[in-house]
Amino acid sequence: MSSSCSTGGGCGCGTNIETSQRPLITKNKVNEDLQEYWDTIYTVVDYQKNGWYEEIPKKSLELIQQLNLEKTARIINIGAGTTTLVDFLLEQHYENISATDISSTALDLLKDRLGNNSKKIDWIIDDLTNPTLLLDLEPVDLWIDRAVFHFFTEVKDQETYLDLLAQKVRKGGYVILATFNLKGASKCSGLPVRRYNELMLKTKLEANFDLVESFEYTYTMPSGDERPYIYTLFKKI
Repeated sequence: MSSSCSTGGGCGCGTNIETSQRPLITKNKVNEDLQEYWDTIYTVVDYQKNGWYEEIPKKSLELIQQLNLEKTARIINIGAGTTTLVDFLLEQHYENISATDISSTALDLLKDRLGNNSKKIDWIIDDLTNPTLLLDLEPVDLWIDRAVFHFFTEVKDQETYLDLLAQKVRKGGYVILATFNLKGASKCSGLPVRRYNELMLKTKLEANFDLVESFEYTYTMPSGDERPYIYTLFKKI
C-alpha cells in the first residue's frame, strides 16, 4: 500500500491545499493559517468524500457501548469535523455532548446536517496546540479522538495536547484515541502525521492513564483505499 494518498486529493486525504440555543463558541487567536487550511479542505471537497469520513463510526461506537456510560455523561468529540458520531450519540440519548474543531466551516456543515439537533451540542472552535476555550471545559467522562493526535508531529504540540487531556478527563474517565498505525500513510490532507503502535501511545499517556484495550483496524475510505489505524482505550487513574 502506498504511504501517501493515491487519489490525487479527491478524497481530501493527501490534498495539498496551501444559531443554536447553545451558541457556536469562537476564539480570537487560533492558528489562522491552520484554520484557513482546514476551512479550505471542507470548502473544496464534499465532506462525504474526505478520506477520514465514516458513514458509520463502527469501532468508536463499539468502544463507547462497552463503557456503559450514563446518558448524562460528559462526552467531547475532538476534531469533530463533520463526523457522524454525534448523530449516533444523540440517537442513543446522550445529553452532554461537546464537539470541537479548529475549522468553523466544518462545524457549520455539521450543524447544518444536524438541524434542530444541533441545539443539543456544545460547539467549541479552538486550537488544540494553543487552547484557550478548552481550558474552561468541565472535566469529561469520555474524550474521543479519531485521527487528530497523529497530526501533532512536534513534541511541544504533543505535550500541550496531553497536558490538556490529563486536565480535562476526570478520574475514572475514558479516552478513545485512534491514529494511523505504523503501516499507515505518512501524510493526510497534505500534512505529515506521526504514526503509532500500542507501546508508543501507552508510553505517551501512561503518567495519567491505564491502557484498557487496543486493536488495529483497517478503514476503507470513500475512495476505496485503505488506511490502517490503531485504536486505543485508556482510563484515567
